[in-house]
Amino acid sequence: MERITFERIPKGMVESLMKTESYIKETSLEFGLLELIRLRVSQINKCAYCIDMHYKELKQSGETELRLSTLSVWQETPFFTEKEKATLLFAESLTIINQSEITDSMYKSLTSFYDDETICNLILIVAQINSWNRIVRTLKFIPGNYIVQ
Repeated sequence: MERITFERIPKGMVESLMKTESYIKETSLEFGLLELIRLRVSQINKCAYCIDMHYKELKQSGETELRLSTLSVWQETPFFTEKEKATLLFAESLTIINQSEITDSMYKSLTSFYDDETICNLILIVAQINSWNRIVRTLKFIPGNYIVQ
Protein backbone atom coordinates (compact mmCIF):
# COMPACT_ATOMS: atom_id res chain seq x y z
CA MET A 1 0.00 0.00 0.00
CA GLU A 2 1.24 3.45 -0.87
CA ARG A 3 2.40 5.50 2.08
CA ILE A 4 1.85 8.83 0.32
CA THR A 5 0.21 9.07 -3.10
CA PHE A 6 1.84 11.05 -5.90
CA GLU A 7 -0.92 13.63 -5.59
CA ARG A 8 -0.05 14.23 -1.91
CA ILE A 9 3.65 14.96 -2.52
CA PRO A 10 4.24 18.68 -1.91
CA LYS A 11 3.50 20.66 -5.07
CA GLY A 12 6.82 22.53 -5.05
CA MET A 13 8.75 19.28 -4.80
CA VAL A 14 6.96 17.75 -7.79
CA GLU A 15 7.37 20.98 -9.78
CA SER A 16 11.12 20.98 -9.08
CA LEU A 17 11.47 17.36 -10.15
CA MET A 18 9.41 17.97 -13.29
CA LYS A 19 11.46 21.07 -14.16
CA THR A 20 14.55 18.86 -14.09
CA GLU A 21 12.73 16.28 -16.23
CA SER A 22 11.93 19.02 -18.77
CA TYR A 23 15.59 20.04 -18.84
CA ILE A 24 16.65 16.41 -19.35
CA LYS A 25 14.17 16.01 -22.20
CA GLU A 26 15.87 18.91 -24.01
CA THR A 27 19.39 17.44 -23.78
CA SER A 28 21.09 15.86 -26.78
CA LEU A 29 20.92 12.36 -25.31
CA GLU A 30 18.74 10.11 -27.44
CA PHE A 31 15.53 8.81 -25.86
CA GLY A 32 16.44 5.12 -26.07
CA LEU A 33 19.75 5.57 -24.28
CA LEU A 34 18.16 7.81 -21.67
CA GLU A 35 15.58 5.13 -20.94
CA LEU A 36 18.25 2.38 -20.84
CA ILE A 37 20.03 4.42 -18.16
CA ARG A 38 16.81 4.89 -16.22
CA LEU A 39 15.90 1.21 -16.43
CA ARG A 40 19.36 -0.03 -15.46
CA VAL A 41 19.64 2.32 -12.48
CA SER A 42 16.14 1.33 -11.38
CA GLN A 43 17.16 -2.34 -11.57
CA ILE A 44 20.17 -1.66 -9.35
CA ASN A 45 17.97 0.24 -6.88
CA LYS A 46 15.27 -2.47 -7.03
CA CYS A 47 12.57 0.07 -7.81
CA ALA A 48 9.73 -2.02 -9.24
CA TYR A 49 7.55 0.96 -10.16
CA CYS A 50 10.34 2.64 -12.16
CA ILE A 51 11.41 -0.66 -13.74
CA ASP A 52 7.84 -1.14 -14.98
CA MET A 53 7.70 2.44 -16.30
CA HIS A 54 11.01 2.49 -18.16
CA TYR A 55 10.60 -1.05 -19.49
CA LYS A 56 7.25 -0.01 -21.01
CA GLU A 57 8.73 3.22 -22.41
CA LEU A 58 11.55 1.27 -24.08
CA LYS A 59 9.18 -1.40 -25.40
CA GLN A 60 6.88 1.29 -26.85
CA SER A 61 9.85 2.98 -28.54
CA GLY A 62 10.81 -0.25 -30.31
CA GLU A 63 13.52 -1.66 -28.06
CA THR A 64 14.01 -5.41 -28.54
CA GLU A 65 13.00 -7.98 -25.97
CA LEU A 66 16.49 -9.47 -26.17
CA ARG A 67 18.18 -6.24 -25.08
CA LEU A 68 15.54 -5.55 -22.43
CA SER A 69 15.87 -9.02 -20.93
CA THR A 70 19.68 -8.86 -20.86
CA LEU A 71 20.14 -5.28 -19.66
CA SER A 72 20.98 -6.41 -16.12
CA VAL A 73 23.87 -8.49 -17.57
CA TRP A 74 24.82 -6.12 -20.39
CA GLN A 75 28.55 -6.61 -19.78
CA GLU A 76 28.21 -10.30 -20.64
CA THR A 77 26.39 -9.81 -23.95
CA PRO A 78 27.23 -8.55 -27.45
CA PHE A 79 23.91 -6.68 -27.75
CA PHE A 80 25.02 -3.20 -26.68
CA THR A 81 27.18 -0.68 -28.52
CA GLU A 82 30.46 0.63 -27.16
CA LYS A 83 28.76 3.97 -26.46
CA GLU A 84 25.97 2.24 -24.54
CA LYS A 85 28.48 0.14 -22.60
CA ALA A 86 30.51 3.20 -21.56
CA THR A 87 27.32 5.00 -20.56
CA LEU A 88 25.87 2.08 -18.61
CA LEU A 89 29.15 1.49 -16.76
CA PHE A 90 29.22 5.17 -15.80
CA ALA A 91 25.55 5.13 -14.69
CA GLU A 92 26.08 2.01 -12.60
CA SER A 93 29.24 3.35 -10.99
CA LEU A 94 27.64 6.68 -10.20
CA THR A 95 24.63 4.90 -8.68
CA ILE A 96 26.80 2.78 -6.39
CA ILE A 97 29.50 5.43 -5.96
CA ASN A 98 30.12 4.31 -2.37
CA GLN A 99 31.33 0.99 -3.82
CA SER A 100 32.66 2.00 -7.23
CA GLU A 101 34.98 4.84 -8.14
CA ILE A 102 34.58 6.90 -11.31
CA THR A 103 38.02 6.02 -12.64
CA ASP A 104 40.05 8.09 -15.07
CA SER A 105 39.75 5.34 -17.69
CA MET A 106 35.97 5.23 -17.28
CA TYR A 107 35.76 9.00 -17.62
CA LYS A 108 38.10 8.94 -20.65
CA SER A 109 35.86 6.38 -22.37
CA LEU A 110 32.92 8.78 -21.94
CA THR A 111 34.88 11.55 -23.66
CA SER A 112 35.13 9.32 -26.74
CA PHE A 113 31.37 9.69 -27.17
CA TYR A 114 30.33 12.86 -25.35
CA ASP A 115 31.36 16.47 -24.93
CA ASP A 116 31.64 18.16 -21.51
CA GLU A 117 28.05 19.40 -21.57
CA THR A 118 26.66 15.95 -22.29
CA ILE A 119 28.79 14.35 -19.56
CA CYS A 120 27.41 16.90 -17.10
CA ASN A 121 23.91 16.07 -18.31
CA LEU A 122 24.59 12.35 -17.82
CA ILE A 123 25.50 13.05 -14.20
CA LEU A 124 22.21 14.90 -13.74
CA ILE A 125 20.22 12.13 -15.47
CA VAL A 126 21.69 9.46 -13.19
CA ALA A 127 21.17 11.63 -10.11
CA GLN A 128 17.56 12.32 -11.13
CA ILE A 129 16.58 8.66 -11.62
CA ASN A 130 18.29 7.81 -8.33
CA SER A 131 16.15 10.51 -6.68
CA TRP A 132 12.96 9.15 -8.24
CA ASN A 133 13.89 5.59 -7.18
CA ARG A 134 14.37 6.69 -3.59
CA ILE A 135 11.13 8.66 -3.49
CA VAL A 136 9.08 5.91 -5.14
CA ARG A 137 10.53 3.08 -3.04
CA THR A 138 10.08 5.00 0.21
CA LEU A 139 6.49 5.93 -0.62
CA LYS A 140 5.79 2.41 -1.99
CA PHE A 141 4.22 3.38 -5.31
CA ILE A 142 2.45 0.34 -6.76
CA PRO A 143 4.05 -1.02 -9.97
CA GLY A 144 2.10 -2.26 -12.98
CA ASN A 145 -0.29 0.58 -13.62
CA TYR A 146 2.00 2.84 -15.67
CA ILE A 147 0.63 3.61 -19.12
CA VAL A 148 2.91 5.03 -21.82
CA GLN A 149 1.48 8.33 -23.07
